[in-house]
Amino acid sequence: MESQNIEYKKTWRDEYLKWICAFANTEGGKLYIGIDDNGNVCGVDDSHKLSEDIPNKIRNTMGLICTMNLLNKNGLDYFEIITEKYPFPVSYHGKYYRRTGSTMQEVSGVELDKMILFVQGRTWDSIPVPHITVDDLENDAIKLFKKKAKESGRLDDAALDVTNETLIQNLHITEGEYLTRACMLAFHPDPEKWVTGAYIKVAYFENDADILYQDEIHGPLILQVEKTMDLIYSKYMKALISYDDIYRKETFFFPRAAFRELLLNAVIHKDYLSTTPIQIRIYKDKIRLWNDGALPKEVPVEDLYKEHVSKPCNPNLANVFFKCGMIESWARGFNKIKRYCEEENAKLPVIDLSLGGVTARCFASDKYLALMNEHQETENVPLNEHQKTTQKTTQKTTQKILDIIKTNPYVTRTELSDLTGISPDGIKWQLKQLKGKNVITRVGADKGGYWEIVSEAEK
Repeated sequence: MESQNIEYKKTWRDEYLKWICAFANTEGGKLYIGIDDNGNVCGVDDSHKLSEDIPNKIRNTMGLICTMNLLNKNGLDYFEIITEKYPFPVSYHGKYYRRTGSTMQEVSGVELDKMILFVQGRTWDSIPVPHITVDDLENDAIKLFKKKAKESGRLDDAALDVTNETLIQNLHITEGEYLTRACMLAFHPDPEKWVTGAYIKVAYFENDADILYQDEIHGPLILQVEKTMDLIYSKYMKALISYDDIYRKETFFFPRAAFRELLLNAVIHKDYLSTTPIQIRIYKDKIRLWNDGALPKEVPVEDLYKEHVSKPCNPNLANVFFKCGMIESWARGFNKIKRYCEEENAKLPVIDLSLGGVTARCFASDKYLALMNEHQETENVPLNEHQKTTQKTTQKTTQKILDIIKTNPYVTRTELSDLTGISPDGIKWQLKQLKGKNVITRVGADKGGYWEIVSEAEK
């Protein structure tokens, strides 16, 4: 059966040299000549001539030496051509090919850069960057690194009480006299000078179309993470207040520690060859975190919350974040997210690959939705600007739901969620509020019944 490393061809054609090129640029493989797509031996004509011609063509066009075995089954001759993985990029007539699953693909542009690094056994973040020195790095970023490394116990005082130059060398983010891309991303004040998409965008959405406000976070990645967390949990997310006896408690709709893990995961695994930044959409009851990256092929989405291997896209950058205690090195990030969510009875983030990258969708917990139900807007109480914005957003959402019901009284909660961009739990809460205020009523059973508007909601 054809696979990543095996290809069957009934007869020889010179164009199959591309398959040999692809094997050399990927993981190596075997090309069989004289076998059909179902794996049945059909044999070849003039095996003696082919046994001389094919190795010569491989050597003359690509400079490769492959093992070619003449085999026989039931009196039929066929060939096995074994190609090893080569330590340098191999081209065929000036073009590069690689194996993806059981297919052969031509590689160019950004993908060619990735393939060249892969063939050389290097990662993108290990490449040196000319024209920057340790003196060009952001001192605040280095100070934060040292502070967190000491707090986490990952580095002791002896390792931290050194010059910045020695610290950077000890982190293995240099190559000769040059700093690497990992160093530049983590500590340089303007990494976008070399990497266009090395920043984070955050926006608050009233719905999928309307943005109320937005921010961009730039600078060293070490600082970007801290600034983004502070910004989101102070400006973008509203904490609901409750009391346990005399103690005041703040509840956010998604645990801060869990979102921090998601953000760190996005920063570490981002494909920095992409020019698109990390994007965070925040609604009143959900977050969508998108990163232009990919999961390791060994880790399907459904296994993220299970035990899996640690294979960061940018291992040198990951090592910097590990040494300062910001991430783990044993693929425990999603286990920690699961634990944080369980501790606060929050919903696990939903991870998918539907938008051309990795998307994490976080929805408000039932606990938060219940608190929202308790926190009715009180009349005659002065509102600050954030509360005014939230109240305005709630009123617009309410009116949108009523307009949909007017048009289609038989609309379901799922349909309302799709039309408004609000989570199903959010829609459930909204409908409960409207029923409690006698704005709408349900006629008939939950299934098969319809909504009736009793009175208009307060403006």
